[in-house]
Amino acid sequence: MILPQYHLAYTTHGKLNHEKDNVVWVFHALTANSDPAEWWPGLVGEGKLFDPSKYFIVCVNMPGSCYGSIGPLDNNPQTNEPYYHDFPFFTTRDMVRAYKPLKTFLGIDKIHIGIGGSMGGQQLLEWAIEEPELFEYIFPVATNAQHSPWAIAFNVAQRMSIEADGTWKDKNPLAGIQGMKAARATALISYRHYDTYLQAQPRSITFPFGDGWDGAASYQRYQGEKLAQRFNAFSYYALSQGMDAHNVGRGRGSMEKALQQIKAKALVIGIETDILFPLQEQQFIATHIPHADYKAIYSNFGHDGFLLEFDAISNLVEDFMQKKFVTRIAKMKTS
Repeated sequence: MILPQYHLAYTTHGKLNHEKDNVVWVFHALTANSDPAEWWPGLVGEGKLFDPSKYFIVCVNMPGSCYGSIGPLDNNPQTNEPYYHDFPFFTTRDMVRAYKPLKTFLGIDKIHIGIGGSMGGQQLLEWAIEEPELFEYIFPVATNAQHSPWAIAFNVAQRMSIEADGTWKDKNPLAGIQGMKAARATALISYRHYDTYLQAQPRSITFPFGDGWDGAASYQRYQGEKLAQRFNAFSYYALSQGMDAHNVGRGRGSMEKALQQIKAKALVIGIETDILFPLQEQQFIATHIPHADYKAIYSNFGHDGFLLEFDAISNLVEDFMQKKFVTRIAKMKTS
């Protein structure tokens, strides 16, 4: 499908300096918005790793989302009605290609630092491959070079929940919303870790037990309701499809050949307890990006640690840029 037009919502913090060498481009994950100071407050803000007094920080809301960029609830100019189920399919590669005109509009010739976790990291890798000279440093966090069968299975299960909602086929902004609540509950299991629930949602020790009473049960329902207050099923469905299609090797020979095109100085960060994007995926990325480093951090929060382990991520980024550790991933053997 060819879009006759599209629009992007974006947020900037700080100003582009005279040398144009202070740009930090942040890529957000599945259900976030374009303001990293809101969802990454430990990394972006005054006195933080990415301080607006020092950097020109840019973040774009990815196409398909519901936070300002073109999405399923926007009007299709050809029908003058919302796209709904007919919203065009965007891969992570399509997304970064959509950002290029914005980069030019903002007067950006070079990006000093690119950083993103999960689906944000997927976009970062795509852009660093597409334009090898663009980034000076990249920090892909808890992400992969292609979406795995395991991760796709989680996303398909979530879309099946939406499809099972009797309202899903309706052309209505609230269509599929109950199914999306169930989808979010499924997703959360992959985002967190056994210990996360054990520590934060312990079993009740009094009767009655069961759904609605036990900590984990009420927590799952709460998270579904929480997302339903700020997101819609159409965006959730479309973005998860875009994530499933992610493969940096598509049309480039192989994933290995694609990653070898990256010229940026790269530190790939993994999370030891991440069951959705396990460490082997970050090790693969670092092995095939020339001269890349790899580090793993521990988090009680599993995959969601990339959103919460501010100090650990900040320390790794600062140490890498100050050359306080050397490459070790090159010594690894791959099968």
